[in-house]
Amino acid sequence: MKLNIVMVEPEIPQNAGNVARTCAATGASLHLVGPMGFYPDDKKLKRAGLDYWHLLDIHYYDSLDDFFEKNKDGNFFYFSTKAQNRHVDISYPEEVYLVFGKETAGLPENLLYENAEKCVRIPMIDDARSLNLSNSIAIGVYEVMRQWNFPKLKESGELRNYDWSSLR
Repeated sequence: MKLNIVMVEPEIPQNAGNVARTCAATGASLHLVGPMGFYPDDKKLKRAGLDYWHLLDIHYYDSLDDFFEKNKDGNFFYFSTKAQNRHVDISYPEEVYLVFGKETAGLPENLLYENAEKCVRIPMIDDARSLNLSNSIAIGVYEVMRQWNFPKLKESGELRNYDWSSLR
């Protein structure tokens, strides 16, 4: 099972850093498609990703054409506020790319139109334009992980000063 997160032309380094941390914590690969609104060594990007960078599988592309050329056989799902399908109504395959557009404009409309059956949205009220990009990506990641039964993810925690087993 392989989850890939694609950020097309991300503009805000803190969002990309938060997404990098989500990817690192879940084992997802991160694909950053340029042009980006920041450089990969941006301090805000690094700070938002904390000390998780060594856990991250990250790939960079010059353009959307470059990305698709290098990932020809990918199974892509496009997240957009313009989509007609809910993200929870999709059965995600074992190898998947979740594709998200830039903060100010989303994904190109021609891409959405040409892939209508693979376009999904996160439901929200009418008056809301959109969710924060890094939050949307986290929602998408964890829906896929939930469907896959959280493979290789630690599903329980421990208290420092108490023992959970004493409650059973």
